[in-house]
Amino acid sequence: MAEQRKIRVAVVFGGRSSEHEISCVTAGSVLSVIDADRYEVVPVGITRDGDWVLASGDPRRLAITDGRLPEVAGDGASLALPFSGGSGFLVVSPERVPQAIGEVDVVLPLLHGPFGEDGTLQGLLEMMGARYAGSGVFASAASMDKVFMKVLLAGQGIKVGPYVAVSDREWRRERKRILDDVAELGGVVFVKPARAGSSIGISRVPDAADAEAVTAAIEAARAHDPKVIVEAGISGREIECGVLESLDGGAPDVSLPAEIHVAEGFDFYDFEAKYLSSSRLTIPAELPTEVTERIRGLAAASFEAMGCEGLARVDFFYGDDGEVYVNEINTLPGFTPASAFPQMWAASGLDYPALVDRLIQTALRRSPGLR
Repeated sequence: MAEQRKIRVAVVFGGRSSEHEISCVTAGSVLSVIDADRYEVVPVGITRDGDWVLASGDPRRLAITDGRLPEVAGDGASLALPFSGGSGFLVVSPERVPQAIGEVDVVLPLLHGPFGEDGTLQGLLEMMGARYAGSGVFASAASMDKVFMKVLLAGQGIKVGPYVAVSDREWRRERKRILDDVAELGGVVFVKPARAGSSIGISRVPDAADAEAVTAAIEAARAHDPKVIVEAGISGREIECGVLESLDGGAPDVSLPAEIHVAEGFDFYDFEAKYLSSSRLTIPAELPTEVTERIRGLAAASFEAMGCEGLARVDFFYGDDGEVYVNEINTLPGFTPASAFPQMWAASGLDYPALVDRLIQTALRRSPGLR
């Protein structure tokens, strides 16, 4: 009797976005716990220039070492993607005919930011006919875009904070009008790239009426994305919830909530505060039972409203006014054991290896093609 082969999982990481290094750290964490008895891993790295390579599967090469963040070096065999109905990869080189490395059963995309979690990679995988973990094209794209995310959630009656959207065309043609709209937000505002993550490119402006400071913050955000969002600061507590697609087709599962405590010396939860400081989480967040259940219900409702699949992290403000506001939804949240998403699920009874396994198993149950 022939031995049953292992499930082949392509773990894809790196990418062209400013979150390249964080994606590599995530991949290293996943590779360190994936069940080698059940899964055969095909590690696929994408360089900063967009080259796909057969990468090392050694988690130690993808760890933060002496404060140095890892990256895809691009020294592995070059890969090409087949679009003839196959779900494998081809090794290519000038010296030989392209060689298939075998069918892949499921792709685990671990890319953060643009060209990874924004629907572009998801569309590519659907063209390949590959099963993959996480949300589909539209949910990924709409959730990544903080403006469209807020529009869609508000349309479902889910409360979001006041904001001003700044497109590239509007900024070039209607700068004064935009600055006037931002000034009307009043007080502190946060200026963000509309389609970036990991708190990259975000500025805190103490006074929305300070046109010079707002202009500088918008230009800083535009260095990462031509589309920008300016959000009114909400006085309150920062709460997060993890959401997982149900295994039985029912309502999504929601973790215990976590509260973010930003390290001393930081004005807000920026990149350094998030990854390189002593900022911490309280899990479960110390909230009244009614508020906890309201937040968990809104996390599930947000997941459903955006059409998400697989996983998502929903970020909230529990305002001093007693209201709960959805701030963002992240379809590929930070995924190292130290990240909020795995920590919330560990506190809810699902440890890190089981969480990785659940994402793979959920993806395997889907049929390739339109969702």
